[in-house]
Amino acid sequence: MSERQFHLNAFLMGVGHHEAAWRHPNTDAANLLDVKHFQNLGRIAERGKLDSVFFADGLAVGPRVKHNTQAIFEPVTLLSAIAAATDKVGLIATASTSYGDPYTLARKFASLDHISGGRGGWNIVTSAGADEAANFGLGAVPAHSDRYERAEEFVDVTLDLWDSWEEGAILLDEETGVFADPDRVHRIDHDGPRFSVAGPLNSPRSPQGRPLLVQAGSSESGKDFAARYAEAVFTAQRTLEQGQDFYSDLKSRLIRYGRNPDDLKVLPGIVPFIADTEDEAKALEQSFTDLISPEYSLRQLSNMVGVDLTEHSLDAPLPPLPDLDHIQGNKSRYQLVKDLAETEKLTVRELIGKLGGGRGHRTFAGTAEQVADELTEWFDKGAADGFNIMPPYLPGGLEIFVDRVVPILQSRGLFRTEYTESTLRGHYGLAESVGKRSRATVAVEVSA
Repeated sequence: MSERQFHLNAFLMGVGHHEAAWRHPNTDAANLLDVKHFQNLGRIAERGKLDSVFFADGLAVGPRVKHNTQAIFEPVTLLSAIAAATDKVGLIATASTSYGDPYTLARKFASLDHISGGRGGWNIVTSAGADEAANFGLGAVPAHSDRYERAEEFVDVTLDLWDSWEEGAILLDEETGVFADPDRVHRIDHDGPRFSVAGPLNSPRSPQGRPLLVQAGSSESGKDFAARYAEAVFTAQRTLEQGQDFYSDLKSRLIRYGRNPDDLKVLPGIVPFIADTEDEAKALEQSFTDLISPEYSLRQLSNMVGVDLTEHSLDAPLPPLPDLDHIQGNKSRYQLVKDLAETEKLTVRELIGKLGGGRGHRTFAGTAEQVADELTEWFDKGAADGFNIMPPYLPGGLEIFVDRVVPILQSRGLFRTEYTESTLRGHYGLAESVGKRSRATVAVEVSA
């Protein structure tokens, strides 16, 4: 058994990550609205002993609903339903810092953590869509730097609220009638530039101390934010060299925040098309590409690059694009798409074909052994601590990964054969979070 082990997260989206998945014969589009489908996905992930499942989210339908929309259910609500159908697998949901408030979010995720027995995680995002901004009374997306400044204060308040109840505050002493020790329940009295929150949270400390913190931005601001707060990072790199550069850069930033590189797990995304032979896997991928709707894809691409391409020729290259400094949306994804188009000299048609599976994440078509080899190379060569598995179609794409790739990784001693922990933090090899007001923390501070 290798001392260092893979971490595997299943990034689940509707009936698959490929934008044409709902049209493909390998899926049933009606599953998009069926909670039993998602509970089944949770059970499949748990059968494979995966660390966690994860749902992204957006705060708007957007202009592409004619051909597709990915986010149907609010993810924390959905994960609560999956929690009832599973016992071990971690449960990670996206929630934005841009338009909500820390108190509501802290309570929501604390509830998920209690309901699941300590399996909750929060993927922290700063919403970058104009259609999302419009749903919250704004005429434009807030500036990139402003979004991250708000996010920092938002997370600081949320952490304080999760720490507002000490371990052991709940007494439930029926004889004396004491429900909780008030000396272990604290106001936070936060008064900052964007939020004023008294506290305490009206939810006790959760079973794993607090939910796992996940982040997915790869801009300079995003990497600094991750180095300060995140315990797992979902990222998009398309080559081994890019993965190595990102991994070493991000890990090196942790020291300025007094953190150890092992405190953060880097999980690049991969969209695997798996079949008995490489040719069959590539044919499977092409069968999805053939179902892409150009109208939908052009709107997706327009949002990524900040240029309206809906009237642009599919068989021409991209038009001149704005400088990165002028992009207020997702800067890292913009740069990835721009580099991909320029490096491979792609037409727009070719570009939307490459983006159809994972919106810029790496796609790979091959046998189960080839997929395992690819993941192992990145893991061994300093580009990943594990992977964000993005099945192109569901449930089949997750089943084939769990039933055929995971056993190969297990046989190599790189992945667990049974769960050894019961919490999400435990799955990721992280200790239970000790609050800054806990008796243990105070004792250390006094002795120091």
